Amino acid sequence: MTILLKSKSFLLKCKRVWHILKKPNKKEYEQVSKISSIGIAILGLLGFLISLIMKIFV
Repeated sequence: MTILLKSKSFLLKCKRVWHILKKPNKKEYEQVSKISSIGIAILGLLGFLISLIMKIFV
């Protein structure tokens, strides 16, 4: 019985969050894209530098 109540409570919370959500506008979407691209570039550069250091010293 408690599993049923917990699942019902969870679904009600999900429904409440779903109604609050809004679609991002163009400016917000561009900002998220830029930040994600910068993060991916930094991780790629870091991985490249580590592999370069490993090739030089090993």
